[in-house]
Amino acid sequence: MWLSKYSASGNDFLIFHTFKKDDYSKLAKKLCNRHNGIGADGLVALLPHTKYAYEWDFYNSDGSNAEMCGNASRCVAHYAYKNQLAPKKHSFLAKAGEIKVEVNGLVVEVNFGKIKMLDKNIIENNLHFYLLDSGVPHLVAFINEKSNLPKNKNDFLQNLRQKYNANVNLAYIKNKNKIHLATYERGVEEITLACGSGMAATFYLALSNKKIKNDCILIPPSGDKLHFRTEKNDVYFKGAVQKIGDVII
Repeated sequence: MWLSKYSASGNDFLIFHTFKKDDYSKLAKKLCNRHNGIGADGLVALLPHTKYAYEWDFYNSDGSNAEMCGNASRCVAHYAYKNQLAPKKHSFLAKAGEIKVEVNGLVVEVNFGKIKMLDKNIIENNLHFYLLDSGVPHLVAFINEKSNLPKNKNDFLQNLRQKYNANVNLAYIKNKNKIHLATYERGVEEITLACGSGMAATFYLALSNKKIKNDCILIPPSGDKLHFRTEKNDVYFKGAVQKIGDVII
């Protein structure tokens, strides 16, 4: 079996394409293990599709499925283009629906479509959270100090993730053009170096509340500067990817 390992802002994935639709959850848990496997945040299988360039089957490192992953979308788009599975500009099918992507060198832009507001009135530990759907559910709250952004998981974040079955984002708005944030991701069960769908939800919420300008930079724990914008109410996300290498198992 031949796989490619990619990283998008420190969010890393193992990717392969196949004609065989199967349950790869056990394989994901095995290969994504940081100590006894190759190590990754997720495993993605690309499958043929009659309407789209391909369909993806996405697994978190714990073997669970996810409807959408923004950083994986960037990696997969580049992989598909480089392996002649799709042109630079194409669409693929995820559980969240059609995902539109465009490859320009190592930079890939993803169209998240329209972000949905699910709940505006969640108060936890004196923080005002919003629940949004950016392909997967995300809780988002804004904090007043950048130094209070979590660097590691804690009981508060774990309990929120379990209570709402959602990813949890804490964000600090530095100015109208820049947001720093940290995301606790379900399926990985840790603060990850970057989460594309979490950044998309955070950007949409801040823009809706008129706290930032359109075309804003979001900075996750990896330190990468990711560009977000809206066009016709769709949220677009752009950043560079890195191919780590190929693996044969």
